[in-house]
Amino acid sequence: MLARKLGLAVVTLCFLSAPALAAKCGSTGAGYEAWKRAFMSEAKANGVKQRGLSALAGTKYSTGTIRADRSQKSFKLSLGAFMAKRGAGGIVARGRSLKRSNAALFASLEKRYGVPPGPLLAIWGMETGFGGFTGSQNTISAVATLAYDCRRSGYFTEQLYAALKLIDRGSLSAASRGAMHGEVGQTQFLPKNILLYGADGDGNGSVNLNSKADALASTAKFLRGHGWSAGGGYQPGQANFGAIQG
Repeated sequence: MLARKLGLAVVTLCFLSAPALAAKCGSTGAGYEAWKRAFMSEAKANGVKQRGLSALAGTKYSTGTIRADRSQKSFKLSLGAFMAKRGAGGIVARGRSLKRSNAALFASLEKRYGVPPGPLLAIWGMETGFGGFTGSQNTISAVATLAYDCRRSGYFTEQLYAALKLIDRGSLSAASRGAMHGEVGQTQFLPKNILLYGADGDGNGSVNLNSKADALASTAKFLRGHGWSAGGGYQPGQANFGAIQG
């Protein structure tokens, strides 16, 4: 009898001390709310504070994000067709004008990071039309939806933790809006890249990727962080092509 009681006690203690079941991914919106409750418990245990938890609690399953994730047709285009679709000629013309009107900013960024204006203008123009459209999807809902979705759950779970950390810091808000996969600002940074490479380009003491100067400074820092070498070329086979691929 004593052995039986001791055995039951051990089983009970093991059950009580076991971690909560991990949040399970899904392929439809049906399980999102259950996943969210489980993930909130995990997030709290991993140091996410009340501001981040409240933002997560307010998220909704984004059918628009899933639809966009399943229909990325640009990957099937040739480079020429893709450039034509994005209006590369207009981007080049406007980029030349912006290079002149922002000469001091680009000079300071090149001095600081070793990245010349050309790649920054190309990324800025191709991503958002030089800040003309940064997206209208709720960022936290987009990232949380993709963290729940089984297709790339691991990758976007990292992005979600980064987003919640940014919210706890006050660098991102629960109402922040961006592109369909959670990209933010004028050069479309995912949350983890904001944490790693976000830079204050206008000197106001904060990082805001919807600010032109901050977005460009962060992009230059990102390229340098991916191996950019000052003075090197960035065409295929040249020193900085890998940084562009990053």
